[in-house]
Amino acid sequence: MTRIVYINGDLVPEHEAKVSIFDRGFLFADAVYEVSAVLNGKLLENAGHIARLVRSCRELKLTLPVTPAQLEAIQQELIAVNQLKEGAVYLQLSRGNTGDREFEFPAAGVTPTLVLFTQARPVIDHPKALTGIKVVTLEDIRWRRRDIKVVGLLAPCLAKEYAHAQGADDAFLVEHGLITEGSACNAWIVTAQGTLVTRPLSNDILHGITRQSLLELAKRHDIPFEERAFSVEEAYDAREAFISSATTFIWPVVQIDGRAVGDGTPGPITRALRGIYVQMALRATA
Repeated sequence: MTRIVYINGDLVPEHEAKVSIFDRGFLFADAVYEVSAVLNGKLLENAGHIARLVRSCRELKLTLPVTPAQLEAIQQELIAVNQLKEGAVYLQLSRGNTGDREFEFPAAGVTPTLVLFTQARPVIDHPKALTGIKVVTLEDIRWRRRDIKVVGLLAPCLAKEYAHAQGADDAFLVEHGLITEGSACNAWIVTAQGTLVTRPLSNDILHGITRQSLLELAKRHDIPFEERAFSVEEAYDAREAFISSATTFIWPVVQIDGRAVGDGTPGPITRALRGIYVQMALRATA
């Protein structure tokens, strides 16, 4: 089955989708994106992702050419036409094609470029959710507005490639001795006392939609948590660690820089919190 994608108002086979070489997303990474999980053929926590997209557009003075309601209708149409049951919908919005390469933002009249496509992938029963992942620490070299979900992802790609070269799955990024987040995920630890710890919201990290839901679920289920920065050494000494994102939900971290986290297996609090989140997600998409 040929995948159908959306580009600027049209649904076309993926091999027919084209974007100009003068598009600012291609030339300058002048674009933002979002990824919404799909379960049982339905979008999960999509309102949060669209709200974050609107915020990203506002921060970069990008014009979203459709309303949030129209955008969700496009997402749902793609899910239906591609018969997607589990996976994700990716969307990307660039400032558009100015007809040449100029650094300044274009004057009025340039049409933004909006593309969306689906990706089929396991979300609930991914093997990493059971076995956990290994991470390495690495200097965080990204720009200082990580709260804006831009497509300029070379630094995260380098981090992921470095991790794979070290025999690990991902990287925890470090700034001034403190862990900011993973290459494409929020980072968490569980202290010896059983308290969840994740970095507070600021320009230094992405404002994860799954992260926020996990904090709300932790509060509802009386799991203690703190929003504060934590050091690499504290992560080494943690009882448990995990990552969160839209398409991983929660993946346990069982090793950091070659050192076992806890007993080197997914911990009980991590497993319990993932179970709570999965139950919520299944109810929301039933």
